[in-house]
Amino acid sequence: MRKVFQRGWRPLLVLILLLTIWQLSCWLFDIPKWLLPAPSDIWTEGIAGWATYSNHLVSTIKLSFIGLLIGSGVGLIVAISLHRIPKLREALYPLIILSQNIPIIVLAPLLVIWFGFGLLPKIIVITMVCFFPITIAALDGFRQTTAELTHYMKMAGASKKQIFWKVEWPYALPSLFSGLKIAATYSVMGAVISEWLGAKEGIGVFMTLASSSFRTDRVFVAIFLIMILSLFFFAVISSLEKLIVKGKPKGEENN
Repeated sequence: MRKVFQRGWRPLLVLILLLTIWQLSCWLFDIPKWLLPAPSDIWTEGIAGWATYSNHLVSTIKLSFIGLLIGSGVGLIVAISLHRIPKLREALYPLIILSQNIPIIVLAPLLVIWFGFGLLPKIIVITMVCFFPITIAALDGFRQTTAELTHYMKMAGASKKQIFWKVEWPYALPSLFSGLKIAATYSVMGAVISEWLGAKEGIGVFMTLASSSFRTDRVFVAIFLIMILSLFFFAVISSLEKLIVKGKPKGEENN
């Protein structure tokens, strides 16, 4: 707990300073609430409007979680397949890179045309933004396996399957969790974007309605909810990493 406080007090202090400057600027320059609400106005709306956006928040959490699970599964399957089959990696790796150059905001309307307004296009959007960091991180982790251990396992008569699960997979776990933490934050962003496709509820829908009615305070409430939800997902993955990844390779312990 002491380590967490020692590491976290500086960012917290900077955040408090920024919010204070923001609050004072709104008061001193008499900025209209519809243009830029003060943090106190956002806080008041966040508390008073809980009944208004609570259902939207729950919907976004469910969508983000489902999309993250599916995206993580797809990313892992792709990474393992490309690692175990080098020729497949040579053929598909460039295409995976190119897939990330397609703007999701442009692809989203096409997904609605192809698959309708149901859950499927939303899951596809989240999967597309989540699988890439997991795939790349896992592949990098597999390649970081020390050649000495692999050679030793081969000398001991281990099969490729045994080498993968006994050596390569454990070595890839730290890199894999790095990809998962990135994907966890991306999943919330992907969920919000997918909700703009025509969902009935969700933080994306709440933000759109607030923006169209010039309720800027509610727009900022939605922004802060997205940030908090992303940090929550990140914290959950970090906690799982501490439970699963028990040790670090030599040379990383002092980092």
